Amino acid sequence: MSNEIRKLLAGYVDGELTESEQAKVEKALRENAELRAELEEFQKLKEITGRTTYADLPDEVWESYWESLYKKLERGIGWIFFSIGAIILLGFGLFLCFKGLFTDPNTPLLIKIGVSGLTLGVVILFVSFLRERLFAYKHNRYKRVKK
Repeated sequence: MSNEIRKLLAGYVDGELTESEQAKVEKALRENAELRAELEEFQKLKEITGRTTYADLPDEVWESYWESLYKKLERGIGWIFFSIGAIILLGFGLFLCFKGLFTDPNTPLLIKIGVSGLTLGVVILFVSFLRERLFAYKHNRYKRVKK
């Protein structure tokens, strides 16, 4: 039996061969009982692996994972840096929008401070709102309910 036919057996089981390759394998199967036995083993293997699924971890394991102080700190610090970065980038973008206002020497200092405070407040509230929406989406109690 040629190695070429053996290499084609897995493709034959999966239905991935061209017509000429399939005909070549079927001819070899009719002529060789050992190859037929090998094909049966491939088919059994495909059936077994097709039924195999990964079990999800039990809720108790996930709860103990998330109760860990390290994981809480890790997520908290990550969100802090994310928020600071978003605030800086959004604040700088808005600063560029109002650049003319800030660079004009005739604009009173009180107006510059007011616009800066308002802009910074809007940016912080926007980032806070986004975090809240992400949290609510991840903890939607109806997410797993089938329609």
